[in-house]
Amino acid sequence: MSHLAADDRIMLKHGAGGRAMRRLIEDAFLRAFATDPEVPAGLVGVAAMDDGGAVRLGDRWLVMTTDSHVIQPPFFPGGDIGRLAVAGTVNDLAVMGAPDVLGLTCAVILEEGFPRADLERILASMRIACDEAGATVISGDTKVMGKGEIDGIVINTAGMALAPHLVRDAGLRPGDRIVVTGTLGDHGMAVMATRHGLALDVDLRSDVAPINGLIRAVMTAAPGAITAMKDPTRGGAATALHEMASKSGVGVMVDEAALPVRDTVRGVAELVGIDPLLVANEGKALLGVRADAVGRVLETLRAHPRGADAAVIGVCTEDRPGMVILDTGFGRRLVAEPEGELLPRIC
Repeated sequence: MSHLAADDRIMLKHGAGGRAMRRLIEDAFLRAFATDPEVPAGLVGVAAMDDGGAVRLGDRWLVMTTDSHVIQPPFFPGGDIGRLAVAGTVNDLAVMGAPDVLGLTCAVILEEGFPRADLERILASMRIACDEAGATVISGDTKVMGKGEIDGIVINTAGMALAPHLVRDAGLRPGDRIVVTGTLGDHGMAVMATRHGLALDVDLRSDVAPINGLIRAVMTAAPGAITAMKDPTRGGAATALHEMASKSGVGVMVDEAALPVRDTVRGVAELVGIDPLLVANEGKALLGVRADAVGRVLETLRAHPRGADAAVIGVCTEDRPGMVILDTGFGRRLVAEPEGELLPRIC
């Protein structure tokens, strides 16, 4: 029976990256757009539910992705909706093994009355992020909606890149190590504090950044070492790990003591009762790494400015396929996949 009845209504949770969004995609979007068979030779389509799609062109893959950005507020410590739009698209390409961007598109929908100065500030931020990523916006579109018909600004970006080999989020194998490229929870906690006006005497800043240079460095230094990749955005690392484990048919054992979380983020998370594993990140990636190559991968990541806090946080097992288990040091517990993002409109 379908999880989405014909008279159901779309709720915020359906766009928040957890189980509810996945069910909506499976019940509605895959029915409309899935190919037959699901993944023909030379095509990775929507049925794969990866960070992008791909089409084989000769001996390479053309990787494509698109994302719409609706974050509230549009400006936050460490970034803004423009930087987020570029980084989110570039990173989705990178974690499929395609860090060298051919081009981006940018479509901006504005509410009547949106401040011109804010728009120009956002566009300048996008340009800086493009420079960091070595990417160029080559096409775009602009629309204006009436007052109250849209909340300020929405940005859609799409990207293309070529890759000699695809890296999927479904390639984990028993014995692979799980590596995270840096600290967890920075983006979500910074946005939450700003949105709700929390008077906190701590420095919370989003990690939003393009990480294609970091991914390129590790793929070059350790070819073939990475078995799977995903960026832990909506739903945080917990959701990303659940998706990777389920698709790969492995269990994932996470070492709580190894999780890199800034003291400020951990403190605020404990204050408001939020697990950093469930909080969105916008400048990090989760990597499945062959056990014999994990030392070389860590060394390369930590030598890069975007990967200084990289850490091995877990191992893939044959037991309990599709499950994520947290080893607390005092015992073990299942890590639940969230129904939706704890803080909607996070990206």
